[in-house]
Amino acid sequence: MGIEVNFEGKIALITGASSGLGARFAKALAGAGAQVVLASRRVNHLKELRAEIEADGGAAHVVTLDVTDLASIKSAIAHAETEAGPIDILVNNSGVSTTQRLVDVTPEDYSYVMDTNLRGAFFVAQQTAKRMIARAKGDPRKQHRIINIASVAGLRVLPQIGVYCMSKAGVVQMTKAMAVEWGKYNINTNAICPGYISTEINEEYFGTEQGKKLIDMLPRKRAGKPEDLDGLLLLLAAEESHFINGAIITADDGMTAQ
Repeated sequence: MGIEVNFEGKIALITGASSGLGARFAKALAGAGAQVVLASRRVNHLKELRAEIEADGGAAHVVTLDVTDLASIKSAIAHAETEAGPIDILVNNSGVSTTQRLVDVTPEDYSYVMDTNLRGAFFVAQQTAKRMIARAKGDPRKQHRIINIASVAGLRVLPQIGVYCMSKAGVVQMTKAMAVEWGKYNINTNAICPGYISTEINEEYFGTEQGKKLIDMLPRKRAGKPEDLDGLLLLLAAEESHFINGAIITADDGMTAQ
């Protein structure tokens, strides 16, 4: 017996879609048949990504979103549903980091990371879930998916990025709380915890001596690629994953198994 995942008729909102993992998530969902709504502050990058998706036969929309601004969140979600339709799948991906020792973290550094990674992620999910819950009350058979992008840094402390680790640990607990509270509305909320993934943001670092030493410490001495998360993303987004709720799933090539 085979299972073929098909997202025809589904609307997926991806935050932080202008580059890196967010852009890849959008391409993967669009390639599987979903209409994707691309959201971030860098609208020019989103328009370029939309053109790529449309050239490959997919459907994409662009909305401006600043996850640190509640008014922007509300506006982006309303715009997304006006342009594409009710959101079935949220990929809550926006994230930032700083690199320094904890003793050197300033209030500005702390707010920069927490406001995006935890506060922003929470209110994006909350505002999307409010609409999902309203629809579920009208049709109890309706299924929705929220996929929060956490990190292995939310499960173990990594050097020089302590505040980032704290923020992603918050996303892990946030995911569980949402799964418990919203599960009765057929909203499945899960988190992906990627390990080291090479993107345009960090590939230069992985080529440095320090970066090579870091990669050499991993079980198979390699960084992942964004497409290595496609299978897990599509699983959690699919209706077939209806029994997976509140799961915190690592995709780290064995890193946290050490």
